[in-house]
Amino acid sequence: MEDELNNIVESAKQKVAAVTSRAGFETVKAEITGPNGALTKVMKNMGSIAKEDRPTFGKLINQAKTTIQGFYDDALGAIEQAELAARIGPAIDPSLPSPNDPLGSQHPLTKVREEICSIFKQIGFTVTEGTEVETEYYCFDALNTPADHPARDLQDTFYLPSDAQFGNVSKKADERYLLRTHTSSVQIRTMLKEKPPLRIISPGRCFRRDTVDATHSANFHQIEGLYIDEDVTVRDLKAVLDYFFERLLGKGTTTRFRPHFFPYTEPSFEVDFSSSHLAKLGSDWVEIAGCGMVEPAVLESVGVDQEKHSGFAFGMGIERIAMILYGIDDIRYFYQNDARFLSQFA
Repeated sequence: MEDELNNIVESAKQKVAAVTSRAGFETVKAEITGPNGALTKVMKNMGSIAKEDRPTFGKLINQAKTTIQGFYDDALGAIEQAELAARIGPAIDPSLPSPNDPLGSQHPLTKVREEICSIFKQIGFTVTEGTEVETEYYCFDALNTPADHPARDLQDTFYLPSDAQFGNVSKKADERYLLRTHTSSVQIRTMLKEKPPLRIISPGRCFRRDTVDATHSANFHQIEGLYIDEDVTVRDLKAVLDYFFERLLGKGTTTRFRPHFFPYTEPSFEVDFSSSHLAKLGSDWVEIAGCGMVEPAVLESVGVDQEKHSGFAFGMGIERIAMILYGIDDIRYFYQNDARFLSQFA
């Protein structure tokens, strides 16, 4: 009987080792330990064994079952590894160059921002950035927009909890924090830290309580400029913007000023442009920016001598410029992270 068990174990070892698939494994397993398997038949003969020999015989059967189960485990593990390797494919040499190495690209808003900054740098402007969290004073009061000013209703929004603390955003008094509604606050902080002459641009993300549609977003990007020096006039403002828009939008681009109102500039203007080589925009003149001479009250709030210095400021939306440059008709495309849209600007 012991010899028979040894033969079954040896046969099982050879058969299981030759298995290469799950189907073959199940077939071999049935031949050995299935209902009609070789080992099962031996176990059924326990009744014919003398009573005193049954403990020894039972021990031999258990040893055989344990050994065969080890063969099963090894074979099944090898089969699973082979299946996984087949799904993964051939081994890869990590030292070889990638067969497909797609390059990333800048977001269209980043491309336009960098182009705008590059043009202004060429005429002496420096890039100055600030935090997206601001305080009421720097965002409104210092810009001649007190709490009871009608213009504040359009922007007064996105306040943070009264107990919020930001170590890198200083306060003038005990005013509240909010998400900035424009980057004009950077101009105020710069004028408080530095003395004229100043020539800066301040790009960045802003937030307003706008209803999102094809041309509006509660989250948007803006770039503003400030020039403070002696004897600065509207003529200087017009010359700077003429140069900028012709460089940005192409030769032949012209601009015009229309009277407008901004609390922090006086006089104030809307800037329109006309460019025959761009795609049809629905009108001969298209609004593109706002500007004006810095309001004396703003200069006074930052301690600039109005008798000696004057200046101008301007601002424009980066999304609006990008939509004009690239012929995009919906501002929401910029924020959807759709690779099909973004890959067009690679």
